[in-house]
Formats: sequence, C-alpha cells, structure tokens
Amino acid sequence: MERRRQEAAAATGEERFVNAITRFTGSMVFVYVHVVIFGSWIVTNIWPLPGIPHFDPSLTFLATTASLEAIFLATFVLITQNRMSAAADKRADLDVQMTLLIEHELTRLMAIVSAIAQKLRVTTSVDSEVEELKQDVTAGAVLDKLESAESLNAAPLAPSPGRGASD
Repeated sequence: MERRRQEAAAATGEERFVNAITRFTGSMVFVYVHVVIFGSWIVTNIWPLPGIPHFDPSLTFLATTASLEAIFLATFVLITQNRMSAAADKRADLDVQMTLLIEHELTRLMAIVSAIAQKLRVTTSVDSEVEELKQDVTAGAVLDKLESAESLNAAPLAPSPGRGASD
C-alpha cells in the first residue's frame, strides 16, 4: 500500500489528470450529468418550450459532441488501462521473483533436513522423491513446460486413427 501511495505521489500532472477524468467518467454522477444535459438538449430541440429557441433541431450538433466526447473518453480509458497493465506486469514479475526465491530457499532447507536425516539414519516413505525435490527449479524450465502445455491445448484435435472426417 505504501508503494502505491508513493507511485501516486510521484505521478505527473498528466497522469493525475487522466486518472481524475477516468475516475469521474466511471461514476454514476457522470451518468446523471449526461442524462440531465442530453435530456435537456433533446427536449429543448424537439418540443417547443416557451422562450427557448431550437438551437440544434436536427440534433446533429449533439451527435457530433457526443462522438467527440466518446473519442476522448475512450482515449483516457485506454491510457488508464495501459498504466494499469504496466503495474500488473510489474506485480507479476515481482511475484515470479518471490516465488523463485521461496522455491530456492525451500530447496536448500530440504537439502539440510535430508542431510540431517541421513546423519541420524532416519528413513521415510518419501526418501526416493527427496533427491529430485532437492534440485533447483529454473524459471526457464517452468516457462518452457507451461508453453508446451499451452501449445498442446491450443492444437486442433486431429481425427482418431481409422476415422475419417465423414464418420
């Protein structure tokens, strides 16, 4: 939490502006303001109201205004999503590093416990697995295995042998 506060304090004026716009446009106040403005605009230009002239009878200016607003709002949302994605990537990288560190420390701990058990001539039902578990796991090996599993899952299913497409 402290890190997020520090990052928010270090944000540029542009970033704070975009965050404020995105936060406001994602609120119900924004919806209510638009209902009032657009509703008033439509009512004023479609039905005759005493003392108020029609300033956009075909509602073309309203459509143009709404389109421009949508372009800018979409841009602000994309900027915010890009920033959030970059922050999520940083957190994911940190998570991987922390997990690898924990795995390394647990591997070392397992080696120590295994050495103590051998010294005390203690045997367990998992002794055959201990040697494999004492090996460090590299991030690259895990990533390769994950990518291999993903490519197998993404491959289209081939027909079983002896079965054609018409079966």
